[in-house]
Amino acid sequence: MDVALPDLPSLRLLADVARLGSIGAAGREAGISQQSASERLRSMETLTGLTLVQRATSGSTVTAAGRLLVEWSADLLERAEEVEGALRTLRDERSRELHVHASMTVAEHLLPRWLVRLRLERAISASLRATNSEAVVAAVRSGEADVGFVEGAGDLAGLATAVVGSDELALVASPADAWARRRRPLDAAQVAVRPLTSREQGSGTRLVWEQALRAAGADPVEPDSALTTTAAVLATVAAGGPPAFVSRRAAARDVEAGVLVEVPTTGLALNRSFTATWVGGRRPPAGPVRDLLAIAARG
Repeated sequence: MDVALPDLPSLRLLADVARLGSIGAAGREAGISQQSASERLRSMETLTGLTLVQRATSGSTVTAAGRLLVEWSADLLERAEEVEGALRTLRDERSRELHVHASMTVAEHLLPRWLVRLRLERAISASLRATNSEAVVAAVRSGEADVGFVEGAGDLAGLATAVVGSDELALVASPADAWARRRRPLDAAQVAVRPLTSREQGSGTRLVWEQALRAAGADPVEPDSALTTTAAVLATVAAGGPPAFVSRRAAARDVEAGVLVEVPTTGLALNRSFTATWVGGRRPPAGPVRDLLAIAARG
């Protein structure tokens, strides 16, 4: 008949009974009551089919079979303590720095404030890499990022997600551009035929405006230029390049200063969500990831 091996806490409890001479003392060492310790030992005796502890009012002694089990498990318990210590070290090292990847709008306009709060409230520092949404998702899947933040819809299959905010795109142009002087909103067909300044493929911003045009029945032509940062897009438009769709919050300062003009559009769904994503269950993992998302939820 096969014999099941007792679990590590039970083996450790039995070793403490042998060392301390009392079930109550062994229980206190394990942080459990005497009754719980006694029940755990009885369960181990049932599991092994052996009497391991001789109980008496004056104390408890480990039987011959129990002493053998303690001796046989000594190396196992020592090795388990080494592994547990290594895991604690690894967890503590990860808790000291959180690795965050985020798409450009989130990285530029939201995460700096959130990460400052994380450091002040939880004494946790974080490294932040700003990139496009596709690269963020890839980093989360590979384990390079503990948590990622993306804009709009994307391929998040198999990952846990939570919406942490929302945003809207605006079409902006240089004051010298013909579109800047329009009074009537542009529809999808009018926008789609003009090569725009844009973010690169894989960007959440580009995905949103291209999907909005297609949903309105217009297939956009290839952009005039594809740039890797929002700042580069805004600078190109301000210098006289073709108009661009960008986050309204990213363009707000330039629009207020008159450097850019917001061009009205009609029939385009330009709203999007900011989504946090991680590997694991629906509830964010305890520690820095959960702390950061709690801060994000507070806005």
